[in-house]
Amino acid sequence: MKFIQVIVSCPNKKVCEKIIKVILNEKIVSCCQIIGPVESHYWWEGKIEKGKEWLVFIKCKKGNFQKVEKKIKENHPYKVPEIISFEITQISKEYEEYLKER
Repeated sequence: MKFIQVIVSCPNKKVCEKIIKVILNEKIVSCCQIIGPVESHYWWEGKIEKGKEWLVFIKCKKGNFQKVEKKIKENHPYKVPEIISFEITQISKEYEEYLKER
């Protein structure tokens, strides 16, 4: 079974918590962590911007990505939310068993 880690940037911790609550209650993810604040530097509408954001690290089955993405978009205030994923290529057996539960 393949697992991924999805990373989402949010404008504040409250938005992170809202997204996490939805995707955990939908049982489409196994685990989430909130990290932040972090300082982001990025291009937006033709100029370089800087701001504070919070990150959500989400672990789930690879096949659940589209469901997770949909729920994030439904609950995220950004016009273009950052939603990226990385395949988990190595994992301890114990943690793999934990992730399989969702």
